[in-house]
Amino acid sequence: MFVAVRPAPDGVRRWSVVVLFVALLTGLYFPSDSRVLAAPGAWVSGSGCYPTNSSNAADCRNYKLWVPASYNGSASVPLVLMLHGCTQNPDDFAAGTQMNAVADANNFLVVYPEQPSSANASQCWNWFLPNHQARGAGEPAILAQIVAQVRGAYNVDARRMFVAGLSAGAAMTVIMGATYPDLFAAIGVAAGLEYKAGTDLPSALIAQETGGPDPNQQGQLAYQAMSGYQHRMPVIVFHGTLDATVAPKNGDQVISQWAQTNDLIDDGLDNDSVDDVADQMLPGVVPNGHTYTRYLYNDASGRVLMEKWIVDGMRHAWSGGSASGSYTDPTGPNASAEMWRFFIGSVPRLQYLPLIRR
Repeated sequence: MFVAVRPAPDGVRRWSVVVLFVALLTGLYFPSDSRVLAAPGAWVSGSGCYPTNSSNAADCRNYKLWVPASYNGSASVPLVLMLHGCTQNPDDFAAGTQMNAVADANNFLVVYPEQPSSANASQCWNWFLPNHQARGAGEPAILAQIVAQVRGAYNVDARRMFVAGLSAGAAMTVIMGATYPDLFAAIGVAAGLEYKAGTDLPSALIAQETGGPDPNQQGQLAYQAMSGYQHRMPVIVFHGTLDATVAPKNGDQVISQWAQTNDLIDDGLDNDSVDDVADQMLPGVVPNGHTYTRYLYNDASGRVLMEKWIVDGMRHAWSGGSASGSYTDPTGPNASAEMWRFFIGSVPRLQYLPLIRR
C-alpha cells in the first residue's frame, strides 16, 4: 500500500545533487532571465525550497532535470513534471517510464523531483495529509517552486507545462492540478486517486482499497482549491483492472471528480456541461500484450477533454513502461507516449490559461 510507512528497498538508488538555486521568498520566485545551457542530452541536478512557518527555515526537495539534445535555448519548449511513486526515486522513475526518450523525440524538458525518506519513510508524496493538499504550503508549494526554478533557468513555454505521476505521485498530480492550475495545462494520472481521497492515513488506506468519497463532492472541493486560477483541466488516466494497491474504482473516480470540476469551471454551475459519461469507447490490444479500452469524454463543443485507459489484466504499474524501472508493465499501451500526445494536443483547446504571475 503506497501510503505505508515502511523503509524503502535496499536496492533503491540514490543520486547526489548540486544545489543550483535556493528560493526563500514567499510565493513563486523567478531568477533572472539568464538561461542555463546544459550539455546535450544531459541530466542536471538541483534543489527547490519553500519557506516553512519559521522565517529562518525552508523545506526543500532535490530534483533531476532531463535536457534533451535538441534543446538549445533559442525557442521556448514544453516541460513535464514527473512525480514518482512510493519506494521510487528520479532515476528509477525515469528508467521505468522512458519519458526521457519521448522528450528527446519531441524536444521538451522533464523534471523529476525526489521525495526523501526523511519526509516519508516509504518515499511517498504525502497526498493524504491536509497540509499537503492546498496552494502555498507543503509539498505542492515546493513542487511549484521547482517548476519556477526550471522555468527561470531555461526557455520554457509557460503555456505548455504539464504534470504526471504514478500511484502516490499520481495522487499528488491531481492535487497539483487543483492547487496550481495556473502552472499546468493538463495532467496525467497513472494508478492514482481523486482530489482529497484521504485526509489522514486511515482514510487514505480505505480509499486505496474501496475508493474515496463522492467524486461530485471532491470535484467541488477541487474547484474551490483552484482559488481564482480556474481553467478547464484536461485529464488523462491510466489504470489496470487487477490493481490490488489502488483499486480500479479510483481511476473512475478521478474522471468523475474532474468532470465535476470542469463542469463548474465552464460557467460556475453544476449543469453537466461536462460529465463522466464516455462519448466514445475504443477497444484495443497491444501486440503480444494487454487488451484495453480507451474512454473519451467530450466538452460541450464535442472536443475531447478527458481520457481514461483501462488496461485489462494490468496490476499496479506504469503502463507500457520499461522493466529497467520498478512498477512497470511493458505489455501495456505506452502511457508516456499517450500522455504526451494528449498533453500537447490539449493546449489549443484551452479557452483561457492565465500566464504565471511574476
